[in-house]
Amino acid sequence: MSFTVFQFHPQIQTALDNSGYTSPTPIQEQSIPPVLSGRDLLGLAQTGTGKTAAFVLPILQRLYSGPKGKIRALIIAPTRELAEQTHSYINKMAAHTHLRSIVIYGGVSKQAQINNIRRGAEIVVACPGRLLDLANSKAINLSTVEMLILDEADHMFDHGFLPDIRRILSKIPKKRQTLVFSATMPKEIRSLAEDILTQPATVQINHTKPTASISHSFYKVEQRNKTNLLKKILQNKELTTAIVFTRTKHKAKSLAFQLQKTGCKATSLQGNLSQQKRQLALEGFKSGTYNILVATDIAARGIDVSGISHVINFDMPATAETYTHRTGRTGRASCSGAAFTFATTDDNKMIRALERSLGKKLVYKKESSLKGASQGVRQRKSFRNQAIMQ
Repeated sequence: MSFTVFQFHPQIQTALDNSGYTSPTPIQEQSIPPVLSGRDLLGLAQTGTGKTAAFVLPILQRLYSGPKGKIRALIIAPTRELAEQTHSYINKMAAHTHLRSIVIYGGVSKQAQINNIRRGAEIVVACPGRLLDLANSKAINLSTVEMLILDEADHMFDHGFLPDIRRILSKIPKKRQTLVFSATMPKEIRSLAEDILTQPATVQINHTKPTASISHSFYKVEQRNKTNLLKKILQNKELTTAIVFTRTKHKAKSLAFQLQKTGCKATSLQGNLSQQKRQLALEGFKSGTYNILVATDIAARGIDVSGISHVINFDMPATAETYTHRTGRTGRASCSGAAFTFATTDDNKMIRALERSLGKKLVYKKESSLKGASQGVRQRKSFRNQAIMQ
């Protein structure tokens, strides 16, 4: 199947052609037609499968005609990184059109964002807090919104954004098209999403399981020995780029510093950094200045860096859904990847949850064994998802 089947405007098709996109992914193939027809939609798919294009392309198609300079599409994202990523993708796909996108989030100049709003735009990508701030001060008018998109909806709902979402809903027209996209959707969160959808089309692409092109290796290790095990794993020459996930901001910062002292090209991404420093860390990781990014779960949303060979869970994630998001930073866009997870004796409950999610009984190795690290890389190359599972 080719993107040409959707009959996008030539200016949009040109951007697709220039980007080398020829065939839609399953989430795109199944989501784009109902969105183009004006239906509400609930889209559930694993991370890294192309959800952004699944809503950006039909948005551009639908907004291509009609009034200009008014906010007609509002995309709400849970993190600044994801908002920036979506905004950049819109600019790329809208390069040959007259459509304009602006991005709104906290931690940066409010006046600069107000100036952008005054210049006019058809699409706004925003984080809830700053958007509400601007709306309450009348700096932004949301009364002309025709399309509302909630991206990574489970993250927004599950982390206390729901009251802000409700307030935003009260400021936009009730007659609108609403799209909800997510990589995971627990039952209680799904019911909240369906509250704001009207007779939605539902697209589900194996959203509850980690991507099949990722190998999963688990290592049994004492808490005090995690850093040494990590340093040994990072010596593997086939580990080219990696995101290392920690539970706390302090640990991300201190662990990156320890790795730097051993000669690793490492940096950290965590909530205590200013937006400028966060952006510098991300850009450095994307450009190859750093090949190790030590991060909290803020990095599990909105990092779209191609070719990440490994994800390492230095600290066990809190939920199976978070594990899916973390490991989904590798094995993207039909590439293969490897996920290594450090498990202590305190993580047995989470191990059982991951066994249910992965559908396999996990056998995890002791910290003294590094054979599993090489094995994970070899399996990554062969696209197998059986690293140390039985």
